[in-house]
Amino acid sequence: MTDQFVHLHNHSEYSLLDGFSRLDDMVNRAVELGQPAIALTDHGNLHGAIGLYQSATNAGIKPIIGVEGYVADGARDERNPQKRFPFHMTLLAQNRVGYQNLMKLVTASHIEGFYYRPRMDREILEKYSEGLIVLSGCPSGELARYIKNGDMDAANETLEWYGNVFQDRYYLEMMMHEHVPEQAEINEAIIQLSNQTGLPMVVTNDSHYVRREDSEAQDILTCIQTNSNVKDPKRLHMEDTSYYLRSAEEMFAEWSHLPEALANTLKIAESCELDLEFGQTLVPRYSTPQNKPSMDYLKELCHEGLKKRFDNKPSEEVLERLDYELGIIEETKFADYFLVCWDIFNFVNERGILSAVRGSAAASLVLYCLEVTQIDPVEADLFFERFLNIERREMPDIDMDFADDRRAEVIKYCVDHYGSDHVAQIVTFGTLGAKAAIRDTARALALPLDLSDKLAKMVPLTLNIKLKDAIAESAEMRTEISRNKDARDLIEMAQKLEGSVRSSGTHAAAVVISEKPLTEYVPLQRPKSGDEGSSPVTQYSMNPVADVGLLKMDFLGLANLSILDQCVKLIAETTGEHMGVYDVPVDDAKAFHILGEGDTLGVFQLESDGMRKNIKLLKPTTINDLAAMIALYRPGPMEHIGTFIDAKHGRAEITYPHEDLRELLEPTYGVLVYQDQVMLIAQAFGGYTLGEADILRKAMGKKKASVMKAEHEKFSKGALEKGYTQEQADTVFKLMEPFAGYGFNKAHAVSYAYIAYWTAYFKANYPTEYIAAVLDSASGNPEKVGLAIREASRLNIGVKPPSINYSRSGFTIERDSDGNDAIRFGMAAVKNVGAGAIDPIVELREAAGQFKDIEDIVRRVDSKSLNRRTLESLIRVGAFDEFGGRGNLLESVDRIIAAIQRQTKLRDSGQTSMFDMLGESVPAPMVEIEIVSSDDTTDQERVIWERDLLGVELTQSPFTREMRQQPDNIVVFAADISPDMSGQKRAALGQVNGVRELTTKRGDNFLSLNLTLLDGDIEMVVWPNILEQNPTLWENGNFVSVSGEVRERFGRVSLSVETAGEYQLKAEGQAESEAEAKLNEPAPVVRAGFNEQSEPKPVLNDPVQHMKRERGPSETTPSNTNDAAPINTSPTPTYKTPVEQIVEPIIEETPLTTESAAPNDTALDPDMASGGPVLVRVKETGDAADDKYRLEDIMRLFVEFAGSDSAILEIETGGKIVRLDMPFKVQSGARLTGRLHELLGSGSVRSAAI
Repeated sequence: MTDQFVHLHNHSEYSLLDGFSRLDDMVNRAVELGQPAIALTDHGNLHGAIGLYQSATNAGIKPIIGVEGYVADGARDERNPQKRFPFHMTLLAQNRVGYQNLMKLVTASHIEGFYYRPRMDREILEKYSEGLIVLSGCPSGELARYIKNGDMDAANETLEWYGNVFQDRYYLEMMMHEHVPEQAEINEAIIQLSNQTGLPMVVTNDSHYVRREDSEAQDILTCIQTNSNVKDPKRLHMEDTSYYLRSAEEMFAEWSHLPEALANTLKIAESCELDLEFGQTLVPRYSTPQNKPSMDYLKELCHEGLKKRFDNKPSEEVLERLDYELGIIEETKFADYFLVCWDIFNFVNERGILSAVRGSAAASLVLYCLEVTQIDPVEADLFFERFLNIERREMPDIDMDFADDRRAEVIKYCVDHYGSDHVAQIVTFGTLGAKAAIRDTARALALPLDLSDKLAKMVPLTLNIKLKDAIAESAEMRTEISRNKDARDLIEMAQKLEGSVRSSGTHAAAVVISEKPLTEYVPLQRPKSGDEGSSPVTQYSMNPVADVGLLKMDFLGLANLSILDQCVKLIAETTGEHMGVYDVPVDDAKAFHILGEGDTLGVFQLESDGMRKNIKLLKPTTINDLAAMIALYRPGPMEHIGTFIDAKHGRAEITYPHEDLRELLEPTYGVLVYQDQVMLIAQAFGGYTLGEADILRKAMGKKKASVMKAEHEKFSKGALEKGYTQEQADTVFKLMEPFAGYGFNKAHAVSYAYIAYWTAYFKANYPTEYIAAVLDSASGNPEKVGLAIREASRLNIGVKPPSINYSRSGFTIERDSDGNDAIRFGMAAVKNVGAGAIDPIVELREAAGQFKDIEDIVRRVDSKSLNRRTLESLIRVGAFDEFGGRGNLLESVDRIIAAIQRQTKLRDSGQTSMFDMLGESVPAPMVEIEIVSSDDTTDQERVIWERDLLGVELTQSPFTREMRQQPDNIVVFAADISPDMSGQKRAALGQVNGVRELTTKRGDNFLSLNLTLLDGDIEMVVWPNILEQNPTLWENGNFVSVSGEVRERFGRVSLSVETAGEYQLKAEGQAESEAEAKLNEPAPVVRAGFNEQSEPKPVLNDPVQHMKRERGPSETTPSNTNDAAPINTSPTPTYKTPVEQIVEPIIEETPLTTESAAPNDTALDPDMASGGPVLVRVKETGDAADDKYRLEDIMRLFVEFAGSDSAILEIETGGKIVRLDMPFKVQSGARLTGRLHELLGSGSVRSAAI
């Protein structure tokens, strides 16, 4: 047909900046319009390529895979700010070769050419030109831009180059949209150029949405993506509504004067023949020793592992099971897959990386023998068919968990071992959920925050709920929509945007490994900013990657494994016990006791309020109890939890759907818990093989009516053949049917149950080490840190504040002289501070001793470690309390930072001063930084700082002390208010924070805020009548006592305030608290390798070394250097640090004046025989080399003229005189004086009254 048209330039929602079209909607619209093909050309990526291909193929039209690429103005690796706007170009894959070249081009543009945009260049366009059709692009294309600039020479050169490279596959692209500058002129010029060169033209419509009426939704989505709103006239938006999939009639009406350009759309579509293969199994071949067959090597490894696992005494059952599994693996040809997994875990085990395997893979004896899994599947009664069977020929899926702080090591090993072009992580896409759609849409529409907040809170907490279901479930939302036009418009638009792709990222676990370079199968891109060191990321998400047949593995970083790993390390450091998680006894009474008490904060999988309630009721006594609860606590099975608990404790009769199923259901008290039980019932009752039963399980999960009908008939037939009735068959089938889709497989539940048990074991038996490990894992998340510290408080575990002299990066254990352990807060866990800043500081401290004062820190710490933001944060949380008051220190931040920068610059420049000759024991002087030790900050300020930066208050204020003394009827712990108290009255005492002003339906002001208690926050609502009584009461940081009614809504608990007042501290309590706050004796860190008595390093060839120091009369012997100075106890305004007892000169600084340094000094007569003490003054010249030589000469003379007279050296530097009492004696007299005058000049030597 000559009037057909094909859209060749189309953007989907994967054009993340401005695309709105859903792939299926695009295809369906093309079918509806009678168009024979549809192209996808997203901005710079191929994210939607497989989805478009599959959707179009299923709909019976031709898919055309393409991209709107960016072409650099020059070389792709050039980063020229003057050329930051690349040209646009439309590329279409004509065939399989073109598709693979397109993937290579797109990959190179992201990996090699990314500069604001992923850019290709002419070099790689020519290299990968085969099989590609190129359209010259939109008005931002290379040709169009030269036309706009009037540079026709460049335009002609462009046509010549592309015509030569792509020959008859190069087309001049034209489109027409209103408000596009110079669009008509560009089109006119293209027509002329086509006539001159003979190059063919083609018309497109640059669609960004499917239908004209979608333009508003596309505009809103663009506002969301660009963080703007519809009222902003400067926002990025399309000024007309023509960017949709037009009908052929509309396109012919627009371009009736260019029939050939219209016909070329069909010609191009007909020339595109891309046939993609799905369902392949592309497992990389493992390189075996001596090129042994993979299966032979796998069997060899398994039998070696079998002997180790079963102490050379495997049972017949185990031997038969291993042979059976190996037979299945051989028949399915997955030997290389298992060898790759073994190789990865061989590395993991050698490196001591704590790991686990989730999912059905834990049911494999082969993997147990290969030491990939650590749970014996025979003993745990797990069967292999749930993981792999002949009937279901799918690639097995091994989900691997690693300690999250070491996951990157595993990925790096794979990259190093299998090749950087063979390993990648997998992209994932964030979409707009119900609540996010409401909030983002409201922002884009410039609607009030309180409206979106109100509507979002009306959405039920059901996982992945859709807005239409939220409206159906929430009468409150329906009422609001019916009475409020803004709400109605908001929800209507939010429903259009709901589910749209919002962002791309890297999947938390998925990794792909290929035999050939990955770009043979998938396009790649760079990881997100901040993760540049990671491997590339596929542009296809999980399902398309699986569809093309690549080996996908899950490498999940699990925080709980890091916690366990850190915990056992801390146990080894503090107790000397060396144990691993697999050494833990599985029947520990303490562990099961805390589980039965619901004491599960920090326990894997069991932390949520609902789970804590159920585990407390269950009172588990075995790992299997935990596995069952983990499996049941999910939508669907959750309704059976009560039956399970009552049956375990004998409060309910255990019943079975048929007596023949007793053996299968008895371990779970008659309750269907696992998917495995569905399969076993199908085998026992319906005559299925376990492989067939696994297919049945999957069919039940997909709930396809036709498939389910066939399976029901098959099950009934098998049951009847085994002697059961039709009624019995129907009853059992209906029991299985709903469960199969939402149940856990047993292997997965058991794997997670072990991790849950281990965490409970260590929390119960080593609480201090465990909580310290939990805190370490939570570092960087103040909210989680706060929860863990409150748990430590509940367990009577002390947590000491950050300290520049005692903290490390992470949380550590300190033991006092009485043997009591406490946790020292890690400085890297302070907000705005990280390990990169703290690690060098800790290294300095451990190498050369603790910091004596602020000037010592200035001298030793690098400005790269201690910048302004880091310093201010550490001061605010008390890390420098021993050096002065927080407020005073904050006032001195500018001077401290400036001094650190000067010292760092001096060190980095390689310059030296005269003081360098005296070694580290005589530091160079600097501008004095005087810090007052008293603190003018208030308790309230310190509380706010600590809660913001630490997540919790550590320096207890008088208020928190008084909170702990409240009677039982006053709520001071958030945990004491629960949903089941709804409607009850409660009184509480806490601190106001997070205040938000809202309005009622009548326009009256009210407040929503948080009341901070000892263990967290509770929500409060202050209605207008309460707010009017005392508006200033509700300011952030105020301490208030309140009473009101507990309310529960969608699982959230709040207190509706009925009475309120300011809380007045008790004067005597405050005085006692302030006295206590001044005492903070830090305990020494019990940590391997920590040197508490580091002395200054010796100076090579220093004549001062090894000479005994004599103290001046004003000095006193310092106390034990292991004892830290008490904080804030100095009686004088200026903070002074006790002098360490080491051999060094006595240093005294005085301002430089026109008078002599010592008023009693008299000039020495060169001829005098002996003049008593000798004082030598020398001035720094700024010439480092010259100063160094002069100081060396002075020292040589002092050593040469050894005697019984005191020697004093004064160095004039930086506006002051530094006086050094030398730690040795000299023989004063004419000869020494003469030699010094020769060296330094007349007047440089004096006698001194000391």
